[in-house]
Amino acid sequence: MTIRRIRVFTRLCTVLALALIAQSGSAADFPSKTVRIIIPFTAGGAPDVMLRVIVPHLSEKWKQPVVIENRPGANTNIGTVVVTKAEADGHTLLFTTDGTFIFNPVIYASMPYSVSELAPISMVATASHMLTIGTHVPAKTVSEFIALAKLKPGQINYGSTGPASIQRLQMEYFMALTGVQLTHVPFKGANETTMAMLANQMDATITASSNILPHLPTGKLRALAITTTKRSVQAPDVPTMQEAGVAGYETYSIFGMFAPAGTSAATIKKIHEDLNDIIQRPDIKATMATRSFDMEGKPAAEFQKVIDAHTAKWRQVITTAKIKED
Repeated sequence: MTIRRIRVFTRLCTVLALALIAQSGSAADFPSKTVRIIIPFTAGGAPDVMLRVIVPHLSEKWKQPVVIENRPGANTNIGTVVVTKAEADGHTLLFTTDGTFIFNPVIYASMPYSVSELAPISMVATASHMLTIGTHVPAKTVSEFIALAKLKPGQINYGSTGPASIQRLQMEYFMALTGVQLTHVPFKGANETTMAMLANQMDATITASSNILPHLPTGKLRALAITTTKRSVQAPDVPTMQEAGVAGYETYSIFGMFAPAGTSAATIKKIHEDLNDIIQRPDIKATMATRSFDMEGKPAAEFQKVIDAHTAKWRQVITTAKIKED
């Protein structure tokens, strides 16, 4: 080896070593300033409620301010784009639901962001939903509801938070498995759907358990089944959809943390480990359970597998139901 080649090789090794040190140091020093967590939904929604329980503990652990920024609008596009364009150093994060990283990419041909611009950090939690009907609907079980719907095809309506919402997709999935025909009525939000049902203006919905549970003791709504494969501690008498006779039915909302693509693996690992340490604490899990959240804590690689599996599942549902962008 010539002297020139030795010098080039030495310089290359030095550059690589410095790069490795810098990457290692970025994780060790993280965070070095305020961390922004963008939620692409309004304040008071499920992601917001969950994160506001977690954030004070993150701030304490990191010895830095952790600020929540609600950036709602455009089907989560506005807040998501803020994160994709942020510096990939872990100081700007995204906390969102499956609409952002599963439904939008499948339904919409063009979006202002690509999921490839987001790096999964942690699958933080899941949340169950309930098939619920107004008490004016003469059915007390899922089988009775199916029988009624088959007698009156298209005459029973259901509410959702929009054409591409999880509520609509869950009901489309239900219809595909049971062979019933229901009429879709979109609302601006889950609360509006619930209020319409309480007023006997809407027949049915599949929506978050947290929206339904407060109304069950009043007798004004009737929960026929829960969408997960296990019953709710808050409503143990409500059967799972599979127990109620809809074989293979399982759905739930997914809540996840993301960073801009290009964020170092070491930083992503640190954020996940610190976050997971908090959400696995018994008091945090108990608090979240009262709000119908199941804390998960899956790391990036496992989270990506979940995203891939659910994308394939919902792509089939969306194709079968012929759901297209507005």
